[in-house]
Amino acid sequence: MFEDTLNLMPLWAFAAALGVTLVAGFIKGAVGFAMPLIMVSGLSMFLDPLLAVAGLLLPIVLSNLLQVVRFPRAAILEAIREFWRYILVICVTILITAQFITFVTPQTFYLILGIPVTALSLIQLSGVRFHIAPEWRHRSEWIVGLFSGALGGLTGTWGPPTVLYLIALNTPKAKQLLVQGVIYGLGSVSLFAGHLQSGVLTAATAPFSAALLIPGYIGMQLGFWMGDRLNPEAFRKATLMVLVIAGANLVRRGIMG
Repeated sequence: MFEDTLNLMPLWAFAAALGVTLVAGFIKGAVGFAMPLIMVSGLSMFLDPLLAVAGLLLPIVLSNLLQVVRFPRAAILEAIREFWRYILVICVTILITAQFITFVTPQTFYLILGIPVTALSLIQLSGVRFHIAPEWRHRSEWIVGLFSGALGGLTGTWGPPTVLYLIALNTPKAKQLLVQGVIYGLGSVSLFAGHLQSGVLTAATAPFSAALLIPGYIGMQLGFWMGDRLNPEAFRKATLMVLVIAGANLVRRGIMG
């Protein structure tokens, strides 16, 4: 397995990938989101974007499982019943759009990921609050779900629009972690299945993704432990600031090559 991974990248890049995944797992454990965002933006700084997406597939499945199992089974089922439309459209859209990722050039990939990440993170930092009226709830699930799923299938992340959507529905903060975990968890399974078909996850790239499970797990456990000791709002804002910088850098690379 290790030899297969080193055939894809030099040893320094593999070591850097372990570090990026550790940090991403820590942030995921502490605030409940941003692991795929940090992984794909961080890994694509020194790896081919397709390899970056392949690397995050198994760690995000594990991280979302770890996040969800902390909640009672009844609460998980209730979250699925309440958000089944949003979950369904995200999963289906991810499966479909994931098949087109191999046709996207690296520069286009950076722009597709960088522009929404930067814009949506700035919106959250600015404190702008959207509100979805109850009569628009069902329509918004399809519209936002389509956008989130398309972004997820092409870049591996659908977190920012999901967070904004939950805020717009006035979802209680305590409930947001559970709902995010359910949406991200089922979506990550769909992404994994989609990239088995797209050719991104192969016998050559799967060992790399499997190797990142270890730092991802360690980071999550540290994040869970520290999350109870940190100011969650301050840490969330710090995370969003990092995402703005990372997103702006991706836009720069998309424009300048």
